[in-house]
Amino acid sequence: MFTMFRSRLLISLGALLAIFSMAAGGQTTRPSPADASLAQVRQKGLLLLHLPGVAGLLGVDRRMLAGLRDAGVDANMVIYDWTEHDPGIHALQAYDRNQAEAQTIADLIAAHAAADPQSPIYITAHSGGCGLAAWALAKLPPDVNVQTVIFIAPALSPRFDLSPALRHVNGKMFVFSSRFDRVVLFTGTRLFGTIDGVQTEAAGFCGFIQPKDADPLMYQKLVSRAYQSDWARYGDFGDHIGGMSRAFAAAVLAPLISPPPTTQADAQTDSPHGGG
Repeated sequence: MFTMFRSRLLISLGALLAIFSMAAGGQTTRPSPADASLAQVRQKGLLLLHLPGVAGLLGVDRRMLAGLRDAGVDANMVIYDWTEHDPGIHALQAYDRNQAEAQTIADLIAAHAAADPQSPIYITAHSGGCGLAAWALAKLPPDVNVQTVIFIAPALSPRFDLSPALRHVNGKMFVFSSRFDRVVLFTGTRLFGTIDGVQTEAAGFCGFIQPKDADPLMYQKLVSRAYQSDWARYGDFGDHIGGMSRAFAAAVLAPLISPPPTTQADAQTDSPHGGG
């Protein structure tokens, strides 16, 4: 167990060091993925849109989605890499560019809602991608909502006001955090800042704290899931990528993704999701 934990710690440290190395590499010019993603999200049926962290699309993102498929989640799964092939520090600190990317993500969500108004939309996001998801939700047209949002290790500041995002969530926003995620979401965000530009431990370390001016009604949709030691059996050891484990996705995340009740009777018998 110690050997495995040490290995995961080294992976998290490697993720932090990757931010340094990516910062030195500069931006590469490649086609934007927005056009391809637009065609994908217009497909009819349940949409699951996933937003990776500041490192861009990685194997952990594919493994998490594979775990959802293992558990029977039948959805059109679309990954949108918002980093513009310019990952690391550049992606973390490019606030204006990230706002533009958030609008692109909002446009993708709205495009699916227009193409298939009756099918639910689910959002999953990891680390810095949670910031892009929150901004994108806030930018949605008034009549466009998503069903469920899952934030894994969000690199947002704890007092970031989620009210504007939560107004566009019909169901719940689940937030997975871990105080074992010290390398990236404690040390890393204190050094380099969160995705919203605050030098503090991130919400993925300590959870979100409802700001004084936030809408308390909206915050009733927020469900906090702090790390539980028995999640280690699913490959989640509380580090920065633990919640992206394929087995964890199948056992813990997949049950959160289910179509909304179709009738009032269904809604009354549906069990509410609990916190952790």
